[in-house]
Amino acid sequence: MKSIQQSSLILILAAILSGVFFVSLWIGPIDLEVTQIFSGRGEATPHSVIFWEIRLPRSLLAVLAGATLGLAGAVMQGYMRNPLASPGLLGNASGAALFSVILLYFGIRSAFMLPLAGMLGSFTALILVLLMVGSNASITVLILAGVAVNTVCAAMMALLLNLAPSPWAVRDLYLWMQGSLSNASLTDLMIMAVPLVIGWYLLLKNDQALDVLTFGEDTASSLGVDVEKLRIYIVIGLSLAIGAVIPVTGIIGFIGLVVPHILRPFTGNLPSRLLIPSALAGAILLVIADIFVRIIATGQELRIGILTSIVGGPFFIALIIKHRKELF
Repeated sequence: MKSIQQSSLILILAAILSGVFFVSLWIGPIDLEVTQIFSGRGEATPHSVIFWEIRLPRSLLAVLAGATLGLAGAVMQGYMRNPLASPGLLGNASGAALFSVILLYFGIRSAFMLPLAGMLGSFTALILVLLMVGSNASITVLILAGVAVNTVCAAMMALLLNLAPSPWAVRDLYLWMQGSLSNASLTDLMIMAVPLVIGWYLLLKNDQALDVLTFGEDTASSLGVDVEKLRIYIVIGLSLAIGAVIPVTGIIGFIGLVVPHILRPFTGNLPSRLLIPSALAGAILLVIADIFVRIIATGQELRIGILTSIVGGPFFIALIIKHRKELF
């Protein structure tokens, strides 16, 4: 498929995102009336409360979380030089989830503490992976270390579920782990904003270095790329961005894996050209997924992490089949 100019692709995706975001504001079990939301009287009405305190924060969270997952997935695939890499491959997502679950297990639901715990957990998991593999590890060893950390974190979360003091606590923890955007507030978004912006900046800062890295670390080093510095930027950027999102949304899978593959044919397979489009497309995909969970009649709202897994699972299987000769 022929690649197109990055600026054109970004404009197209931005236009689509604007459209689905607008639709997201008005889709839900209750039909909203514009006149009651923007009446200008300064009085809170049921419709204005739904719009400003539920619909708007939820839609904004879908944009921020989707953009983070899409960007992180594109960075990871470029850095790992592996088309099956995902944002949580090195254990950072599981680490953020584990630390968040620990706080929730002890009843700590502070809007300030959860993001801090998520970022700390994400950073801790990545540091453990890097300490295990050392400075000159191959990509295969790095992936295996990430799998090990992911397994330990998953086991610890299962243990906390098993030790939960009541069935209601088990249900709350389990539902949180399935991912949802329904409990977002503007306060959550404001707390997320600073680490997200810093994390995005660090992930985007060395986009050209990712292009050079496609030729291998030795070649990249000979061409002036500081591979160790690049790794530090990516570790800190992922820790901040993923760690800020997961405590608010729970675990949402496959966005960061699927999005770069959808866009790669349009970008000439250059990692640097894939980053911003992946962020926009990730936001689009998560907003659309959130619209679907609102309109699907399931008795109670379907968790968005379940929906993305249902869609992403077959896509992942197809990717493995497509790339099995290269991987094995």
